Amino acid sequence: MAASNITTENEFHAGLFRWSVLLAFCTLLLVVAGGLVTSRDAGLSVPDWPLSYGQLMPKMEGGVLYEHGHRMIATLVGMFTIVSLVWIFRVDRRRWMRMLGIAALLGVIVQGVLGGITVIYLLPWYISSSHATLAQLFFSTTVAMALFTSRRWLAGASVIPEDAENPLRGLSLAAPLCVLGQLFLGAAARHKAIGAIYHICGAPFVTGVILWLSMRVLLHYSRNREMRNCAVILLTITMTQVFLGVGAYMTRIAYVDSVQPMPLMVTFTVLHVAVGALTLASSVVMAILVRRNLGARVTMPAMASEAISV
Repeated sequence: MAASNITTENEFHAGLFRWSVLLAFCTLLLVVAGGLVTSRDAGLSVPDWPLSYGQLMPKMEGGVLYEHGHRMIATLVGMFTIVSLVWIFRVDRRRWMRMLGIAALLGVIVQGVLGGITVIYLLPWYISSSHATLAQLFFSTTVAMALFTSRRWLAGASVIPEDAENPLRGLSLAAPLCVLGQLFLGAAARHKAIGAIYHICGAPFVTGVILWLSMRVLLHYSRNREMRNCAVILLTITMTQVFLGVGAYMTRIAYVDSVQPMPLMVTFTVLHVAVGALTLASSVVMAILVRRNLGARVTMPAMASEAISV
């Protein structure tokens, strides 16, 4: 039976939690904006950095709208991250949470510098792909910050034993690592460093890992509400991502001879990038919840005889 442990390590602060959710939402918008820049071939619409044509606010038209708009959202996210860090240091007593806030700020600074280098050195694929992948990692960090400041997290874990015949810790760690690798392949393909075939071939493998993880949770650990709900969300997001990936590829084939990116192709591609970020974030949350809610590994013969091995 699950046991609930109430923690007194830190108090719930509704304002900080809501701000963390806002930061995560704005970061997702930033990912979408970055996807629009690439999909609209607007990466060099503004050739200088950190200013735009030597101005703080150039005329917002054509590709400048996407590129400078992306920079404006990035600046907003950076400012919001600074506010989050100050707020955490003021009200949160958890040392590791403060370190996470510092890591988030360092991440957004590195992300901004990578974005500038991308422009200055005319879109080298390895910098551009790293910039895109780090954006996904930063989004997952903001989602984790929102999770850690939530009332449910601070209420304590419902610890259950880990089934030795159906272990979960290693699999839960493998899933976000596989998703991250797949996102890097996708970024490299979008920046024309590699063919899309590598990203396409990786999709069934990553999807299989996520299915394996989610079904193992649902079949063997469903009595833990947090992990069960996260598994359902992860499955739903992943299936949506697969559909969007097929749509993005098919529209790219359909409009291969177009002289400019077509709206349908851009829509599928940008949604594919955004839901990719959600896939990584949900897999990271799953890994966190597994480590939070699983206790010692034990052999459970009664459970093993009733459950189907996954």
